[in-house]
This record gives sequence, structure tokens and C-alpha cells, in this order.
Amino acid sequence: MTGGYVGKTLWVDLSRGELREEHLDDRLCRDFLGGYGIGARVLFNHVPAGTDPLGEHNLLGFITGPLAGTPVLGGSRYTVVAKSPLTGGWGDANSGGWFGPYLKFSGYDAIYFSGISEKPVYLRIDNGKPELKDASLLWGKDTFETEDALKAQLGRDTEVACIGPSGEKLSLIAAVMNNKGRAAGRSGLGAVMGSKRLKAVTVRGNMRVPLANESGAQELRRKYLRELTGHVTMLKEFGTPGIMLNCALTGDAPVKNWGGVVNRDFSEIEPIAGPAVIARRKNRYACYQCPIACGGHMEGATGEYPYEAGGHKPEYETLAMFGTNCLNSDLESIIKCNDLCNRYGMDSISTGAAVAMAIECYENGILSRGDTDGLEMTWGNHAAIVALTEKISKREGVGGLFADGVKVAAEKIGRGADRYAIHIQGQELPGHDPKFGLHWAIAYHMDPTPARHTQGPGRHPPGLPIPAYDKQAQLGRQPGHKLGHSFNHVVQCLGLCTFVYSALPHVDAFMEQTRAVTGWDVTVEEFFQTGERITNIRQAFNIREGLNPLKFHVPDRVAGKPPFQEGPSKGITLDEGRMDREYLEAMDWDPVTARPSQRKLEELGLEDVSRVLWH
Repeated sequence: MTGGYVGKTLWVDLSRGELREEHLDDRLCRDFLGGYGIGARVLFNHVPAGTDPLGEHNLLGFITGPLAGTPVLGGSRYTVVAKSPLTGGWGDANSGGWFGPYLKFSGYDAIYFSGISEKPVYLRIDNGKPELKDASLLWGKDTFETEDALKAQLGRDTEVACIGPSGEKLSLIAAVMNNKGRAAGRSGLGAVMGSKRLKAVTVRGNMRVPLANESGAQELRRKYLRELTGHVTMLKEFGTPGIMLNCALTGDAPVKNWGGVVNRDFSEIEPIAGPAVIARRKNRYACYQCPIACGGHMEGATGEYPYEAGGHKPEYETLAMFGTNCLNSDLESIIKCNDLCNRYGMDSISTGAAVAMAIECYENGILSRGDTDGLEMTWGNHAAIVALTEKISKREGVGGLFADGVKVAAEKIGRGADRYAIHIQGQELPGHDPKFGLHWAIAYHMDPTPARHTQGPGRHPPGLPIPAYDKQAQLGRQPGHKLGHSFNHVVQCLGLCTFVYSALPHVDAFMEQTRAVTGWDVTVEEFFQTGERITNIRQAFNIREGLNPLKFHVPDRVAGKPPFQEGPSKGITLDEGRMDREYLEAMDWDPVTARPSQRKLEELGLEDVSRVLWH
């Protein structure tokens, strides 16, 4: 078996209570790496077109990558995959912490769940021994209570991925949680887990991950640990809240449900920026063997918004979505909302977007106090923001209206509410404006997981051979975007944290560590093709589901239609049509259907996929 893989996959049929092991194929690993690469290939084969995302035939996967749990800097990630109930297409969500490495230490590279259990269960894996256990007493508990109960029973060295009450109640914005604040948050995969009555997956073990060159991998870790550069200092001090102030001032952070302008509509940024967050931090938190430790745990609070000590620090996305996007400068309320999302198991991006939509509907007379359970949903009303977040997390009252995201809420409300539902194909936009970062203009719209800030070219260390293009120009960037996006898939599917990866001194440092772990004599050019293969198998999944990204609507205010008359994005309108055409040409996808060409699929070794899409 190739280094970096333990070589086994576990298949769990929840309807029958059956478990079986399967050897992990070497060719599959080389062609799709891990994470959502292997996940997309497996689900394309096993999930029939038209499958109900919350039905028994959907497949839920937990998948690591070959660099997770190894000496490679930042090898901490795992991915959850399934058909998304939120978008109706391909779904994946990525998380750090400790669960991914310990899944491998317990003896498996991946787990796939099919069927629906008759009663709540959890999967326990202890050093290669898997068994399904009754979770009836855990059902209804929040994610903190669940993790504490399982660790007390199974050992403190057990790692837990679980859902909270939001996933149990099939909220389409529910997340899968681990380490009390690390979230596989997007695509609504917590609802898929809940639909299967799978409360948790626990992993425990001390099995070693095979390394092709163990001494070389250890030496490279020591070498590049001393050479990390770029944003490392800022992330060590503040974590992602360190970018809050700059993102707001430059027009990157959304303001007033994407309809406002910084300074004119919101100027109180410092109270929710990095230094203010860190002043309430109890201690720093690191994912598995991470040299940066950008996470943190908070001091407790007993005031208007009480929360226990040890809750996770809010990330930038949470600060933006509950802060600038809701015109809310009260940090304690944002920490409380973050704590609610983590405990109940919700995507804080989608939840913050739902709250902002509710406010704008209320302000415009579409919702009344009678509709909002008496809450005065006005801009910046932090008490109402916290109260609505709790109602959404419990699916209570007006919270049930928004628990499935803004698209479903708009359909239920009617009366023009869709104007304030900021999403693409059902997925709420994250806290980065594509008019500011033009690479998101294509990624949000054309990637098979729409509205995702972790897709697109991303940040790369020096030396990645991508064609130069004007980063301020909307056109002429797609060949470079394609290659950068492809390599970003590689990094994520290998199980690597992109923060650590992008802080390496040169792309050669990444390649050297990958070769030491896997033993592959891999080149950057091969990885470009591997990433393109992963892009195409994900796109093929969506095409087979009848989804065409050219028909995904980008909200007008996000696209700058009409353009803002002031602020950092003044005068900018996205030229979606021409950007899309350039991207489709670069990808060799059909200009009308966005279907990958036969030639392209066969070039990538996806002949069976070509037959499905073209015959």
C-alpha cells in the first residue's frame, strides 16, 4: 500500500446493521488522493441519480487524506461527503481538529454509511474494531454533551464527530461537529447524518500511518517548521479574527445583508475585530500537530449572554455574518451565537445569513412581530439576533421558518422575500465579496459546491507555475484560475490545512513532504491533472443530477447590479457572462450545458463517466 494510507475502508449499512471492510485501491488513491476526491469518485459509482439526499440511498462518507496524521505540517483535515440536501447536488464539508488523524489511527482511511437505522446509533471504532452502538440516550443532547459523554465512557483519547439537535431535526443548515467547535459546516451534511439516525462516530487507536520515508518526513517537518512565513504571525496572535478589520474596510466583508456599505452603514468594526476577540480568549487551540494554533477557547461570561468557559473562539466568517452583515457590533452576542451554533450543530455562515434575511424582511414589512414570535428584528438588535439564532437552532417558532436556510425560507414567506435571500443554488454566501476578490466570482458560481470561499485558486506558496494574469481584471484570468483551483483541490484532498500550506516558503516544500509520505514520484504537472480530474468528477455528479451552474443565480446585490455608488466596491459590476464563457472554454466544458467534453473526460481517465454523460 502507498505510504500515507492505512489501506482500509469501512462500509456501514445502517438499515441492516452490517459492517464490512474493503481494501483501498492504489489506483483510486493516486487518481483521486482522498477527501472529496475519492468521495466524489465513490459516490458517483454508488449514489443513483435523483436520490433523495435525506433518503436511505444517499451515501454519507467520512474521508481522510494521505497527509493527515503524518509529520507533514498541517496534516489535520478530514472531509464529510454526501449528496447535499441544501443544493440538490454534490456536497462536501471540511474540518480540522483531531478527528481526521485519529480516524486513521483507528485503522481506516474512510467510512461510508448507507441506509437508515431504526433507532439512534453511533459507530465506535477502537483500534480496528468497529461496532454500532445504541445512541438513544445521546439523542437530543448537544454536541458538547455528546462529546463529553462519549469520552467519559470510551476514554479521553477518543475523538468524536457528531451532530446536535439541529442535525437530528434535519435542519438543512446543520453541520457535523468535532472538538467542540470544529465544524464540517457546509452543504447541510449534518441533516444527512440526522436522517440516518447516526448520532456520532467515535475513533480511538494508536495504529501508525505507514510512511514511505519516515526519517525524511520527520526531517522535512523540522526543516520547514523553521521556515514558515507569510500570515503565520498574524494567525498565531489572532487567528482568523485578525483579518476582520481589513476585510471590512476593503469591502470584502458583507454589510447589511450584502446591501450596505462600510462606514456609511457600519463603522463600529473595532469592537468585533481581532484584538477585542483575543481580549476574551482563555487559551489558544491547535489542530493535530499544528505549528500555528490559530484557534482558541473563550473565557466564560455571566452577563446578558452567558456562556461557559471553553467554548470555541468565533472565526472570521462568524464575526462577519453575525457582525457586519447584521450591523451588529456587540461582540458578546456574536460569541453567544457562535456557541449556540457549535452546541446545536449548525453552520454559522448559513445561520448568520438567515438572521440577516429575517432582519431585512422585518425592516421592509414582509415579516411582522406576530411572525417573529414578538422579536423586534431590526438592524443591530443583538438581543433579537441571539434569540432568533437560538430559535433556529431548536427549530422553534419562527426559527423553524429559517432552519432550512434562506432559499427555503423565501419560498415559505413569499411576498418578495426572495430579494433578501442571499444564496447561490440554496447555499448561503460566505463572508467574502466576489467584487473584491474576483476569483470568488467564478468559484461561487461555477464550482459544484456553490458559494464556497474555500474553492477557487486559493493562496499558494511561491513557485507554483500558474500563468500570470491581472488580478484586478475580470477577464483573461481563467487559465490561471483553472490551474490554481485544480491545485487547491489537491491540497484539500491530501488532508492538508491550507493556512499551513500557503505559509510554506516554496511549493517545493509541499512536494518534498508529499513524496516523503507517499513514495510517489509526483510532479506539479501531475497534480494539476489530478486536481482537474477531481473538478470534473464533482461536476459530472451535478450534471447527472440535472444541475447546470449557468442557471445558478448570483444575487444582484452581490454581482453589483446595479453597482454601488459609494464604498470600496463603487462602480463594480461582475461581467458574469464573459467570465463564465472564458472559464468553460478553459475547462473544455460545453458552453450551454457546462457538461465536460468527452475528450476531456477520456483524457482524465474518466471513460465510464463520459459514457454516462454522453450516451
